[in-house]
Amino acid sequence: MPKPARYADVSRWLQSSHRAAAVAAAVATAPGAWAATPLAVTQTAAGVYVHIGEVEDWAPAWRGDVANLGFVVGSRCVAVIDTGGTPAVGQALRAAIERATPLPVCYVINTHAHPDHMLGNEAFATPGAAAPTFVASARLPGTLAARAPYYLNALRRDFGLQTSAATIVYPTLKVESTAELDLGDRVLHLRAWPTAHTDNDLTVLDLRTRTLFTADLLFVQHLPVLDGSLRGWMSAMAELRRLDVATVVPGHGAVGTDWTAMMSAQADYLGALLSDTRRAIRQGWTIQQAIDRIAAPAAPGWRLTERFHRRNVTAAYAELEWEDDAAGSPTTPGASSAASGQRPVN
Repeated sequence: MPKPARYADVSRWLQSSHRAAAVAAAVATAPGAWAATPLAVTQTAAGVYVHIGEVEDWAPAWRGDVANLGFVVGSRCVAVIDTGGTPAVGQALRAAIERATPLPVCYVINTHAHPDHMLGNEAFATPGAAAPTFVASARLPGTLAARAPYYLNALRRDFGLQTSAATIVYPTLKVESTAELDLGDRVLHLRAWPTAHTDNDLTVLDLRTRTLFTADLLFVQHLPVLDGSLRGWMSAMAELRRLDVATVVPGHGAVGTDWTAMMSAQADYLGALLSDTRRAIRQGWTIQQAIDRIAAPAAPGWRLTERFHRRNVTAAYAELEWEDDAAGSPTTPGASSAASGQRPVN
């Protein structure tokens, strides 16, 4: 097995993921070739493996490989944490697991119902007694059922893939609050969160190495994307900050060990979005005026701002338009002054 590594050098991560994308493009015309081409993974702690997806939108140009994926190896079996944005990415992840360990996959954990994180499930849905248990928040099935037709259509229309009902794999173990999965001499602690990034977020903590898979409750480099509750997300971040973790695997972007620093950029962006949107509503702006006028983040380093900032303003406005100002709202401790209403609105 590869030796554990730490990740202070973001460029090394990006170079690795660009190489993976190049391999994907090279085999794009060879059906089944992904299955024989394992995804690039790195061992971030003993028995914990991570694949860093491209910091890009879910699109054919990146073969659907745009989310961080992982797997954790116990003495008995393996747990997979997210499976990628197409069945082919899932096949490549499965090949990487088979290269790293002969142990079977006993759990496939979906951290939420976005397509870039869970449309690789089909690669692990083997029939019979050897089939793994699929695990997710108890609220994921309802959300996924509503969106599945759109996901399947996108795979056919945009990715040119043949799909069927089997492409969408639902959880067989649903987490209402918390759960623990024993992989053999290794326990994973799962927590289902109230509505935050989505209404079905799930985090995974490897208790042995204190490695936390935040999924999309934390974005690094990729602009955060709001598909749930802005206030709920900030409350979740306040709780996440209190966790004692050694290594953090975000849903997008580089793995890190400085938990506080990793959270700060996202806290600043979401805090500014909250205060700017509230101020726009108080000033009587329409939703379109807010979308047009609320400035994108000035801080360097965010990618996909043009793709997602206006969408985030739309979601924030819809959530905050009828809130009771007197009741206040959760904020994230440690956010900078930019997140406390001091940033000008254009």
